Amino acid sequence: MAIKRPLPLPDDVRAALELSDLMPAYDSRPDGQRNGYISWIEESRRDVFRRKRIRQMLDELDAGTIYLGSDWSGGACAIPKKKGR
Repeated sequence: MAIKRPLPLPDDVRAALELSDLMPAYDSRPDGQRNGYISWIEESRRDVFRRKRIRQMLDELDAGTIYLGSDWSGGACAIPKKKGR
């Protein structure tokens, strides 16, 4: 299985996270979720939709229990470690 590395954080997304003091919330999310947010934002074809998606990401990070419009408990996506590891 390939290891997923975090996608580079676009400048406008980084600025929005820093301005709203949500960088720690973003950094605490699993790599897959961070990549999901960045991919979803980068898919935007128009600036208005890109800004809307960034705003949604910020709102979800602020709430802490939502990921791309779905409930997220903060640990439900984690793969349990096997005993002895």
